[in-house]
Amino acid sequence: MAETLPHNSQPQDLLAPYAYELPPELIAQSPARRRVQARLLCLPRRQGPSSHHKIAQLTKLLRPGDLLVLNDTRVVPARLRAAKPTGGKVEILLLSPAMPRERLADGRERHECLLRSHKTLAPGADLRLEGEPETWARVIERGKRGQALVEFSGSALELAAARGATPLPPYIKRPRGPDQADARRYQTVYAAHPGAVAAPTAGLHLSRELLAALARRGVEHTSLTLHVGYGTFAEPDPARLAAGRLHAEWVEISAAAAEAVAMAKKRGGRVIAVGTTSLRSLEWRPGPGGVPQPGAGWCELLIAPGHSFRVADGLITNFHLPRTTLLMLVAALAGRERVLAAYEQAVQRGYRFYSYGDAMLII
Repeated sequence: MAETLPHNSQPQDLLAPYAYELPPELIAQSPARRRVQARLLCLPRRQGPSSHHKIAQLTKLLRPGDLLVLNDTRVVPARLRAAKPTGGKVEILLLSPAMPRERLADGRERHECLLRSHKTLAPGADLRLEGEPETWARVIERGKRGQALVEFSGSALELAAARGATPLPPYIKRPRGPDQADARRYQTVYAAHPGAVAAPTAGLHLSRELLAALARRGVEHTSLTLHVGYGTFAEPDPARLAAGRLHAEWVEISAAAAEAVAMAKKRGGRVIAVGTTSLRSLEWRPGPGGVPQPGAGWCELLIAPGHSFRVADGLITNFHLPRTTLLMLVAALAGRERVLAAYEQAVQRGYRFYSYGDAMLII
């Protein structure tokens, strides 16, 4: 179970112990030229010094019989441009592009979105989508912090595939330029199921060649799906954190994935999540013997220190923002002081941070 906060706790009280100083020049603005060029800080989960490697050296750091668990969600180009009848520009970000709140009988869909415009759009406002003269959207409800329920005249997922742009994280400040490069590199090589608005970034380091080399060593891999939502960047909701819950994200675990975990444990291999999303999925519904239960649903699991890991033995992850639940999750696996000490080493050695940055192996 995730650690539950006292009712009088505030989210910033919870996250304050996960603060650290990061020089802004270490925030990676572009990916490495090749995926396997990333550096890799290896941190033993319980004790022992950290060590420094390249991602390609996973073939030496992992053992025959180990199992990598990949998140095969596919990032949707979920950033859409539109215009008001007056000509004013509007940006629409689909928050859960594969999961509309409502599908209407005539093919219309209603989606949770973020809206950005010069002036606030009221319910009932009509929008014309850029490049689609016959396609429109309408604001149905307004929420907090720019959120809105928006109705589309057809499939929002199909529209995004045709006209959308890749929604890069807000801490990437460089000019975006042509979208093709980011559309390719802000995507894992094994992405299969469209539905995410952010990449499971630990997987960005794995190339097909590296996965093949690991397989030759006897390191197997399996896949599950967690559609990463905008909540990964948003300020945590105080009420959810107070209840020991995080923002909801859609998870699908197949019987084949559960069987792969069961077989790895039977042969004495380690189950290593590639990314915090894979780790969260594995720990969402653990069954007997530390095997995840197959199925699908909304995962609200908050992993904090005190969590008893039932399925995962290790983690490959990028370096996370300070004062975040992602950093808290990593600390739950390896200990807050050990993780922050490793982050300090990474800063001193000039590691690249966040989505396009370098990686950690905790095992």
